[in-house]
Amino acid sequence: MPAGVPAKKTTEPTLTDTTAASVAPPATASHASAQATAFTVILAVSFCHCINDIMQSLLSAIYPLLKENYGLDFWQIGLLTFTFQVTASLLQPVIGMVTDKRPMPYSLPYGMASSLIGLVVLAHAGHYALLLIGASLIGIGSAIFHPESSRIARFASGGRFGLAQSLFQVGGNFGQSMGPLLAAFIVVPFGQTSISWFAVGSLIGIIVLWQVGGWYSRLRAAQGNRKTVSFVSPFPRRKVMWALAVLTLLVLSKNAYIASLASYYTFYSIHKFGVSVQMSQVMLFLFLGASALGILLGGPFGDRYGQKAMIWFSIVGVLPFTLALPYANLEWTMVLTVLIGLILSSAFSNIVVFAQELVPGRVGMIAGIFFGFAFGMGGIAAAVLGVVADMKGIEFVFQICSYLPLLGLLTVFLPNMKEARKVEAAIR
Repeated sequence: MPAGVPAKKTTEPTLTDTTAASVAPPATASHASAQATAFTVILAVSFCHCINDIMQSLLSAIYPLLKENYGLDFWQIGLLTFTFQVTASLLQPVIGMVTDKRPMPYSLPYGMASSLIGLVVLAHAGHYALLLIGASLIGIGSAIFHPESSRIARFASGGRFGLAQSLFQVGGNFGQSMGPLLAAFIVVPFGQTSISWFAVGSLIGIIVLWQVGGWYSRLRAAQGNRKTVSFVSPFPRRKVMWALAVLTLLVLSKNAYIASLASYYTFYSIHKFGVSVQMSQVMLFLFLGASALGILLGGPFGDRYGQKAMIWFSIVGVLPFTLALPYANLEWTMVLTVLIGLILSSAFSNIVVFAQELVPGRVGMIAGIFFGFAFGMGGIAAAVLGVVADMKGIEFVFQICSYLPLLGLLTVFLPNMKEARKVEAAIR
């Protein structure tokens, strides 16, 4: 900014929310280099998100194996999901709020190490209590990883927040989709102890995250003496709080539906269609893979057409398929779950970006709420659904869940962010 020109309001209020574009010097070559470096950083945290979520998804993917090995009931399966999700849920918003004030980029490899230990515990657990401990350690690792890595992805976005958030999240979704395949072709044939083999991937993730933490620390140090620019939300506090509540409910409904499929889809397909365990894992992979693709496509479309439009698309588009799923045959079940995963997941990165724009400067807190609290509530829903499955049957659970996307109609109460930007531009 030229000397003497008064600072304008910007959506980037603090250093932790400053984009890579604002850090780069004006020279074209240097600018291109900075952008390339930022893109590499986004891919690095996306890669580690993939590793992190492979470890997470292995837990739910091996549920049939654990159920047989330990003689578990559905409520105990739900409790495993509950333990993982709530551990992450309780810690993520707290970690996010702390790191908003004091970023801790080097905490990322320590979070990955916690998940690594959790995997080893799961691999060699002698009884059910150790399974719960392993699940909680993976939850702690997730709680540490998500807020700070989400901040780094936004920091390196160059202003393309939807794209950066999608690339970051698609790594996690790809990891979730790989978990069932790895369980089907490695854990099932070689046994529960083979889970510990995935510790090698965790070690690679620790090394990559240490390098990312160093990049972020150096960039913060280089910009430490620059004056930051304040930002005031375009909406009154009450309206912002109401919008955040609506967004949280939207994520909760989506996560509860996805958690029901991730936790019980294998049991549902085995019970209703008589498929093998490996085939059920492949079906789960198709659903989670479609979800990853939906995440990847949703962010860029949100950057172009608006986050609220993409949220509406995911709700209106997915309802016919979720309502039809409980009554479909095997072939149509596979088709419908792919369409559901693709459409339902397209909104998630847009919900996060929408919330970050509502509360600028609180990237860690927003990441904690939407990656932590909402996912944790999805875990609670999965535990409740496990009890329902024991009482009423697994097919009844899928009939109930088919109506969950109806909560998405609350989108009508979200503010118009495009109009707010126009007003703000006119004020400037």
